[in-house]
Amino acid sequence: MNPAEVMEIFEREGAVQKGHFLLTSGLHSDTYVQCAKVLQYPHLAESLAGALAKGFEGADIDLIASPALGGIIIGYMVALSMGKRMVFAERKEGRLTLRRGQTIHGGARVLVVEDVITTGGSVNEVMELVREAGGEACGLAALIERGGDRDFGVPKKVLLKLEANAWDPAECPLCRDGVELETPGSRYGG
Repeated sequence: MNPAEVMEIFEREGAVQKGHFLLTSGLHSDTYVQCAKVLQYPHLAESLAGALAKGFEGADIDLIASPALGGIIIGYMVALSMGKRMVFAERKEGRLTLRRGQTIHGGARVLVVEDVITTGGSVNEVMELVREAGGEACGLAALIERGGDRDFGVPKKVLLKLEANAWDPAECPLCRDGVELETPGSRYGG
């Protein structure tokens, strides 16, 4: 699956929105990607997950780990495609942690799967969680990476690089212009 095909899916499903948005990272942006609009269709989730899994064919991976909430569906579908177990990290007191009896065993080789990488904060938190549990983050897969290409020190497969502006709230030109701020992300709104 090439980037143009991925973009066509996201645009067709109305998942790429333009306006003034508060991102989960706390940054403001003129573009918002709502992956849930695509991932609500199992056949699309399966196809996208298969394309991500293909990027790690032959890799020694024991487990898939994703941050909640956005990474859960695509992480689960990548795990299904690869025939692996999957865990997800949830926020508790502001920090990502494993709950609900989920574990990462020492020595586990873990593929981190995310829906959208904006700043990389959630990815870094999951990778740290993996290290703290005695595992090794050995790869990163994501549907979309916004802005520049980030290096996480592991092999990375991203289906679509999306050029989108993001600003610190104090420097946001949309705020200066009085454009109404929308909060669609899971941490701040609907």
